[in-house]
Amino acid sequence: MDVQQQIREQVSNNPVVLYMKGTPDFPQSGFSAVTVQILKACGVTDYLSINVLEHPEIRSGIKEYANWPTIPQLYVRGEFIGGCDIMREMYADGELQKLLAGAANPS
Repeated sequence: MDVQQQIREQVSNNPVVLYMKGTPDFPQSGFSAVTVQILKACGVTDYLSINVLEHPEIRSGIKEYANWPTIPQLYVRGEFIGGCDIMREMYADGELQKLLAGAANPS
């Protein structure tokens, strides 16, 4: 399976997907850590996280897939939402909470 197909399946088959550096328990960049904190603050406990540091083909492929140059990247119901700054702004405005409602298991 090529990397674009793999990414397409990941974002299509999982309600919430976060491509990040590290894992939710051990983020390896400040931006990835902030995105995990924002998801927790939204009550999201069940999401697919992909550590791009362990998957170099996905690390480059996801940038092409979204036409977005940075990581982390959040997808909700197959739709690219954005990275850390966009998530932070959407959270502050209450938009992210609405978008995530029902997409993942709230705590």
